[in-house]
Amino acid sequence: MPQDPFDWIDRHHERRLAAGLVRELRPRAADSPLVDLAGNDYLGLTRHPEVVAAAADAARRWGAGSTGSRLVTGTTGLHARLEEELAGFCGFEAALVFSSGYAANLAAVTALTGPLDNGTLVVSDAGNHASLIDGCRLARAETAVVPHADPAAVRKTLDAHGGRALAVTDSVFSVDGDAAPLAELAEACRAHGAALLVDDAHGLGVLGDGGRGAVHAAGLAGAPDVVATVTLSKSLGSQGGAVLGPARVIRHLVSNARTFIFDTGLAPAAAGAALAALDVLRREPQRPARVRYVARELYRQVTAAGLAAVRPDAAVVSVRAPSPEAAVRWAADCRAAGLAVGCFRPPSVPDGVSRLRLTARADLSDRRIEEAVGTVVRTAPAA
Repeated sequence: MPQDPFDWIDRHHERRLAAGLVRELRPRAADSPLVDLAGNDYLGLTRHPEVVAAAADAARRWGAGSTGSRLVTGTTGLHARLEEELAGFCGFEAALVFSSGYAANLAAVTALTGPLDNGTLVVSDAGNHASLIDGCRLARAETAVVPHADPAAVRKTLDAHGGRALAVTDSVFSVDGDAAPLAELAEACRAHGAALLVDDAHGLGVLGDGGRGAVHAAGLAGAPDVVATVTLSKSLGSQGGAVLGPARVIRHLVSNARTFIFDTGLAPAAAGAALAALDVLRREPQRPARVRYVARELYRQVTAAGLAAVRPDAAVVSVRAPSPEAAVRWAADCRAAGLAVGCFRPPSVPDGVSRLRLTARADLSDRRIEEAVGTVVRTAPAA
């Protein structure tokens, strides 16, 4: 009898089940009564009337999909305008929009490095997002993983290499919500003629003047040796991603980035929504300050109640759990009490420590903050 080619999947599933690491899809209702501290709608713009109306208008005018890759039929006037607006808002020379932030990171890392034989070194922070890690793998370049948020380790690695190099880091790390020392990283790179690539997914709309991002706040926006990636699916309440940088870098990506050349372009509705969200952010620059205040309050109140948490540098508050199983139960108990929270556990966390992740939102009232913290504290597992 022929061997079942997928019987290994069942064994793998049983091992994950025993370890409490099985992931499940949980569709949410359009009118969910849960208080949402699990999603990434930092500025509360996903359901903003202007953002929703712009998405609907774009779909009516341009259709439900972009119909093809950006180089064939997938580029509309909305895409071009969004790229111009994003670059201008964030302080860069040019921008290129992708179907997701993940695709943008894959494009930037792979197109700016290359195979082992060209001598490019990628220096990657140990806490980087999976999309940057996958970009390093797909690039087939020599990759050195350095300790988390350690400019001295980056400098030492570049010293030993002596050739062409690209340092890659998140601006705000998605697990603990801590910020990278961007100015120091840029200094280390410049001392060796290396480029710096920053994933500013969690910085755009939260940090910097008017929410222009962590790269802008560090004084690096528009620098000739700095490239940033952003997502449209967090602060801008839409979907998609973009690479921002010097015009020659963006020109290079158009001809060399596989996730741009061969992927279907961003849907017009998403581009329209992101444009409207940028307009709201310009008119209401207090939203980034509010989301940072909410994050600080969440941290202050959970730690005052005796829980272990990491002080937030942006909108993410990480609360430690004693085990993966405890984290899953804790998140489920929060949900049963009306609060949606994120649950991070191995292998998604590099240090093996399970966490609840609370994502602050600018539209969360002080009363909601207190109620949310009360739920987290009341349902907390024993240490």
